[in-house]
Amino acid sequence: MWPGEETHVQTRTQDPTGWVELLDQEARALVAALDAHPDARRLFDGTLDEAGYIHYLVQTYHYARWSTPMLGDAGRRLRRLGTHPWLAELLLRKADEERGHEKWLLSDLKNLGVGAERVERAVRTPAVEAYTGWNFFTSRSGVPTAVLGTAYVLEYLSQTRASGAVERLIAVDAIPHIRKAVTFLRSHGALDEGHVAEMNAVLRELTDPEEQAAVVLSARATRSIYPGIFREG
Repeated sequence: MWPGEETHVQTRTQDPTGWVELLDQEARALVAALDAHPDARRLFDGTLDEAGYIHYLVQTYHYARWSTPMLGDAGRRLRRLGTHPWLAELLLRKADEERGHEKWLLSDLKNLGVGAERVERAVRTPAVEAYTGWNFFTSRSGVPTAVLGTAYVLEYLSQTRASGAVERLIAVDAIPHIRKAVTFLRSHGALDEGHVAEMNAVLRELTDPEEQAAVVLSARATRSIYPGIFREG
């Protein structure tokens, strides 16, 4: 737990459901951080160059490929613990929803002339290593519900930015074959619509302060880590 976090969460959770507002704050903070990041901003406004877009897709592949195992591990562990069966089922359902999404990324990259072998050999950014390490820890050894904080902020990001990015990338048309290389973004923009509201409603049933703090901490960690998947500068 980070300094001051426990007091902050406990103060907000005097209202039993007020802690969920902290997730919304982290989600909005992630979008704001990306809007201020040069490459992320170019992605959103459609002006990102081909090399930057390839970098983004490759790094996204190297974390998205683990989404199903992470969520599945957390759901099965929560089920074994016998607590919060509704959250266990939510995690397992999300694991199924994320299955195969890395193939969309490989398809997009192939249409940009980047083969699977090159993608697999690519150096992962420290942000990708931190993201996967953190979320595997919480899923397998930490508080298993914590991974929902990560899911919350990333689905909020998709809901608010993915579809617009696709429209602008196609409209600007600065990247060769871009129309055939936006499957991942387009699909997430459509699939994640409504997911944030659903998670918000479900998480309001979570009343244990330690678990609430763990979910918020994962959201905060992801908000801090995620901008690092883009190129610097």
